[in-house]
Amino acid sequence: MRRLLRPFLILLALVFLFEAWLWERLAPIVAFIVARIPLREIKARTAASVEHLAPPATLFVFIVPVALLLPLKFLGLWMLANGYWLGALGVLACAKVVSLGVTAFIFDITRPKLLQMAWFRRFYDWVMRGIAWAHALTDPIKVRIKLMTRRIRRWLRMFAPKRAGRTLRLLIRIRRRMQAARAAV
Repeated sequence: MRRLLRPFLILLALVFLFEAWLWERLAPIVAFIVARIPLREIKARTAASVEHLAPPATLFVFIVPVALLLPLKFLGLWMLANGYWLGALGVLACAKVVSLGVTAFIFDITRPKLLQMAWFRRFYDWVMRGIAWAHALTDPIKVRIKLMTRRIRRWLRMFAPKRAGRTLRLLIRIRRRMQAARAAV
């Protein structure tokens, strides 16, 4: 049973790591974009108002962007169901990137308040343990893939334009020797 579950767990770990990777990569991009918005007073007021909110109200501020982008995701699913594949993939990808980016930005602002709630701290610790688990599960596979690609690159280097002539002459010599040995028998 464990052998059957392993590919599923690896896939789950890869999805988890992809989400964490997106989160890490989009947070600075969204922060950069928000820093370029000329409405600095509104941003400062928003950050200040979040500081004065109670932790449960901060959770509401954290959830609002997800709720606002949910209709876009439903639109993407509707488009997918009606055969608009390319448009659906575009809408879903855009909604995912914007949702993750905005959520990452808001989470940076609301994290201290959210971590004051015991259940949220437990959930946050569980997610961090999940990321560590996913890395522990996929890191050995990544190392094997890197080793395999190095071997393949080394092997393919024999056929690089500068070395191809030498490699082909070697293969021709080996072939002639094999034919000569076969003819002698």
